[in-house]
Amino acid sequence: MKTYSGKRISDGGPQPVMCNGQELSPRPSQKLWNHSPDGFQWGYGGSGPAQLALALLQDASLSDSKARLHYQAFKVEFVANWGDEWQITSTEIRAWIAIREIETQ
Repeated sequence: MKTYSGKRISDGGPQPVMCNGQELSPRPSQKLWNHSPDGFQWGYGGSGPAQLALALLQDASLSDSKARLHYQAFKVEFVANWGDEWQITSTEIRAWIAIREIETQ
């Protein structure tokens, strides 16, 4: 299981996101869709949060196609609502995807 976390370090600009103690890179998700060349952000519905949502779904062992399909909804439900500090696990992300897929059938 992976644990993702963020702690706001400044009032603006990209924010670091950790995964099991290592910084998560936005690059793999930017290859799918480059919403934010600067990197990750959270707490609102913009491009930085979209990049973070895509990166989290992709890194949580979902296929690229599932990550693309669900990341905007994940952004709205989770990433846009996070405050200065947050944490979520890959297990929680995969459980959310499983429920979402059942609900949208």
